[in-house]
Amino acid sequence: VQLQASGGGLVQAGGSPRLSCAASGRTLSSYVMGWFRQAPGKEREFVAAISRGAGSRAYADSVKGRFTISRDNAKNTIYLQMNSLKPGDTAVYYCAAAPRPFGVVVITPGDYDYWGQGTQVTVSS
Repeated sequence: VQLQASGGGLVQAGGSPRLSCAASGRTLSSYVMGWFRQAPGKEREFVAAISRGAGSRAYADSVKGRFTISRDNAKNTIYLQMNSLKPGDTAVYYCAAAPRPFGVVVITPGDYDYWGQGTQVTVSS
């Protein structure tokens, strides 16, 4: 499956952009989907994940209550709605896919087999 992330850019603190990740090659409904981010000089970190049927979600503590992950399997696309952005959210954001059974979410980068190219989100204060 090929993943293409979009929606990043320069955003003011407090802004609410939405990232999208479109898939091609395979149907997204076959995969647990996740968002990760990597800031300069830091390791890639988990942001959010959603199970195949969207019945289960997981969030990093740093984004809980501010970010929402969702998916539209009919459009083969997942989303990350980001609210109340902070300068500390500045990073390259990656979407990823993991083949897993229904009802499962996974949160470590090593669990994911397919990665998008990343989209830069820069939050100005």
